[in-house]
Amino acid sequence: MRIVFSLMVAAALVLTSCSPVPKTTESMKVLEAEVQETIVLFEKEDPGIRRFFEQSAGYAVLPKVFKGALWIGGAYGKGLVYQNEKLIGYCNMSQATLGFSFGGEFFREIIFFRTQADLDRFKSGEYTFSAQATAVALTAGAAAKADYKDGMAVFVMADSGLMVDASIGGQKFEFVPHHNR
Repeated sequence: MRIVFSLMVAAALVLTSCSPVPKTTESMKVLEAEVQETIVLFEKEDPGIRRFFEQSAGYAVLPKVFKGALWIGGAYGKGLVYQNEKLIGYCNMSQATLGFSFGGEFFREIIFFRTQADLDRFKSGEYTFSAQATAVALTAGAAAKADYKDGMAVFVMADSGLMVDASIGGQKFEFVPHHNR
């Protein structure tokens, strides 16, 4: 048990030490392209998601999240945060889990914030989804049935892999404001 705890602490330190801000102009261009590709894929899969882009106070797009586990698990991804269709910052997500989880997957995630207060809460820099949080797996027509919960609507789309666990509970986010360079 001591080894398990040590591994979890080490994983948490590594995941939380990664900055969401791209280090080079090239890596920023890659991230922006991946974000735009994610938005296009989500809208192609379910055009009904457009209403969330139009009506939300803002949204975060994480184009490449990796989640892996063998009893002890973790996830990490970087993304961009928008308000009124304009880039306002960077975010990263980290998650550590213990329990029945097995496998690995890549997925894409978009989080919509209903009000300015909800977006501000996310931007405060220390936002964590509750243990009961779940995301809508994006399929045709899913957005029409989806709604906000606790000021947010979360959609995920599997990219590759197979995972025996679909929860987003415990995801922790870091936000860094974008400063025009």
